[in-house]
Amino acid sequence: MIVDNFRLQLGKQEYVPLVIGGMGVNISTTELALAAERLGGIGHISDAETGYVCDQLFGTSFVSTKRKRYTDNISNPDKSIVLFDLGEVAEAQKKYIEHTVSQKTGKGAIFLNCMEKLTMNNAQETLKVRLSAAMDAGIDGLTLAAGLNLRTLDLIQDHPRFRDVKIGIIISSVRALSIFLKRAVRLQRLPEYIIVEGPLAGGHLGFSPVDWHTYDLKTIFIEVLEFLKQENLSIPVIPAGGIFTGTDAAEYLAMGASAVQVATRFTISREAGLPAKVKQHYINATEEEIVVNMASTTGYPMRMLIQSPTLDYTMRPNCEGLGYLLENGGKCSYIDAYQKALESRKPGEKLEIGEKTCLCTGMANYDCWTCGHMAYRLKETTNRLHDGSWQLPAAEDIFLDYQFSKDQQIRLPKPEENT
Repeated sequence: MIVDNFRLQLGKQEYVPLVIGGMGVNISTTELALAAERLGGIGHISDAETGYVCDQLFGTSFVSTKRKRYTDNISNPDKSIVLFDLGEVAEAQKKYIEHTVSQKTGKGAIFLNCMEKLTMNNAQETLKVRLSAAMDAGIDGLTLAAGLNLRTLDLIQDHPRFRDVKIGIIISSVRALSIFLKRAVRLQRLPEYIIVEGPLAGGHLGFSPVDWHTYDLKTIFIEVLEFLKQENLSIPVIPAGGIFTGTDAAEYLAMGASAVQVATRFTISREAGLPAKVKQHYINATEEEIVVNMASTTGYPMRMLIQSPTLDYTMRPNCEGLGYLLENGGKCSYIDAYQKALESRKPGEKLEIGEKTCLCTGMANYDCWTCGHMAYRLKETTNRLHDGSWQLPAAEDIFLDYQFSKDQQIRLPKPEENT
């Protein structure tokens, strides 16, 4: 049994049941998402730091304009006045998404991973603008992530595409799903799909930092299927986190999954946004070098490579230019940690922070090397080159391996001439 024996049905559309997760900042690039779309699957882009991404791709000046607006506040630990211009947020969102969806050539779809925890010192209004602008720009689907999203549907219920666009939710427990669905039922707007993310996923995890390791994806996935059956709800369920081979994926599909979401193997694809040198770090990683820590200012545990440069950051907070993770009122735990380190540092001592990192800057600079637990197996998926480095496979190679491989085999990309 292989993945290609199955299909994902969302409304009237049918897809290859493979979803590439939305990795930010711009790791899941336009090119990576389009590769999945062209092959009949679903590719995500992320709306993390979209203004910054637009500046890098199109030469716009969203970040510098915002920084100039608040230049006088840079040295002030109170960031309460640092706000995003909602018009600029909408402009950046539309520009990036239109750039992506306008290039669709296949029968698949482009979805947007939208994190509720991207609070931007004005959580509700900025989230509403981001989602509305995405629908205006023609996005095929919205995946609500990084939060319970209790009021997210309320924010966009008056949008013309509210009942047209595909909407999904990422959850890690039946409890979180139940809470979300109660509001969805009241609005008579159930999600088209549910992504069940387990503890082996990359990036932020929807578990307690104390006991995340006691959970497993398969158990949560089965609990979600049983819950939906009890509630007489027929909603496609998509497991994610640690699904490393086509055989892994096919096993979930045989158990009742409508599709699977995969991401870690695509971090090293040619199309992914990480610099080539960083991709080599991913491939060379050992299992011991993949850690879960609390360095993120979101309050969620986060999985990354222990060599991530962001873990050594001691820089001044960059909220005036970025500030995507500022809570309402301008609060951020990195600001607190930075100020505490400044106050406790003795003359001549090196500044050390350690407990938190400036995640906005770290993600923008590709210094936060987030990955799934199975990243230590990436070396099994590609060829070693003559110079000792690793070949970077095309996204199509990885996608087709998931779609057609069996018996836990991994089809390697065609070797380059210098292997």
